[in-house]
Amino acid sequence: MSRAKGNIAEDKACSYLLENGYEIVERNVYSRFGEIDIIASKDEVLHFVEVKSGESYELAIQNITPSKLSKLIKTANVYMKKNGYSGDYSFDAVVVLPQTIEIVENITL
Repeated sequence: MSRAKGNIAEDKACSYLLENGYEIVERNVYSRFGEIDIIASKDEVLHFVEVKSGESYELAIQNITPSKLSKLIKTANVYMKKNGYSGDYSFDAVVVLPQTIEIVENITL
């Protein structure tokens, strides 16, 4: 996916999260392990969000590979350590499709 398309999907995901009571903490957080698209908080839980877009839910969600998930978790651990965060957290995905947007919570389960 091109960077421009990725940015559009991330903007849509941020709007969706805001509409659903999340607060956007940071976007595009990098570590040497990888990148977190969006860090959001809701109800005192920090959400590390991977944004995926595609023509269908299946195609989009399949792009979250074990390797991608591992990088997300390592980057989140670096972020929490650096920021002294020790509260609750969750790894989620926001799937941006042509007609809908869905959030998938706890993608590590």
